[in-house]
Amino acid sequence: MTDQHRTSLHELDRFCREAFLAVGADQATADAATRAMLHGTRFGVDSHGVRLLPHYIRALEGGRLNRNPALKTVGGFGAVEVLDADNAQGALGAYRGMERAVALAGQFGLGAVAIRNNSHFGPAGAYALAAAEAGFIGITFCNSDSFVRLHDGASRFHGTNPIAVAVPCAGGDPWFLDMATSSIPYNRVLLYRSLGQELPDAVASDSAGQDVTDPHIVDMLAPLGGAFGFKGAALGGVAEIFSAVLTGMKLSFDILNMDGPDFETPRQMGAFVLALNPEAFLERSAFDAGMRRYVDTLRNSPAREGAKVMAPGDREWDVARGRAESGVVLDPITAQEFAALADRLGIAAVA
Repeated sequence: MTDQHRTSLHELDRFCREAFLAVGADQATADAATRAMLHGTRFGVDSHGVRLLPHYIRALEGGRLNRNPALKTVGGFGAVEVLDADNAQGALGAYRGMERAVALAGQFGLGAVAIRNNSHFGPAGAYALAAAEAGFIGITFCNSDSFVRLHDGASRFHGTNPIAVAVPCAGGDPWFLDMATSSIPYNRVLLYRSLGQELPDAVASDSAGQDVTDPHIVDMLAPLGGAFGFKGAALGGVAEIFSAVLTGMKLSFDILNMDGPDFETPRQMGAFVLALNPEAFLERSAFDAGMRRYVDTLRNSPAREGAKVMAPGDREWDVARGRAESGVVLDPITAQEFAALADRLGIAAVA
């Protein structure tokens, strides 16, 4: 690896898969976890990209994650299924759940899968996008351990609780939303610590709920919305209800801390994925024409001076094309951790 820690997406894919297999994870886990992390890195969501690899390796080695899970359907009827992920690495449960949701939507017009006994799954958008790439509208919810205060609150309550939606758009990239319901995801705090950067204003708080910009003294995150954070807190509740209440899994304030110290006990996290088949509602040509007109009109609408109007996902697609061509620069801490993993696991270091 060069001093700038620049490498290709292909090389990162190779390294992540080999690391998972080296600690005894099965092929399905290695494939799903790597696919999800590479989604994050490819689209510039570095907080949920390959920098998560050392965390997942630790969880697999500690026993929090099942290295050889036996996922199975345990409930549901018609267009609804309940999937028990058997404490799998979260991407495996989420991808498997969305695969079933897409299959159900092909049969019934929509498919909904509640996922039990899952774990941290990284970028929620990876699973919504999987549906869009198959021609369906994909929606994903997940909760996580408490790290976000309520509006005007002074203690952790919700997790960062992401919501993701992806919609196919004929002749172009899918319309693509992937958002935390916190002002920023917690992993971005860790990334800013690594990079030695100050956080933006009003996105994180100290232990008294007061805003801070130093990532090293952050105790909790603010809900999305700033002065109107009650909206972000309510959206966090939407994700909580779908991913925890509806699945029978733990609420955010009952989930074990992502960073340990307990890496042996499964976290019993839930997730919820939904796929909609546009052809169940109208002719495909009409849907395609409507989406095309919508995004074209959006992108060509008047912009403020010096600015550019973009559809959700446009920035990420631009980053993905650039990184496919030029590769990725790893942050210093991730580069150091990868070098240590390569040495400890006996696999080739990232070139």
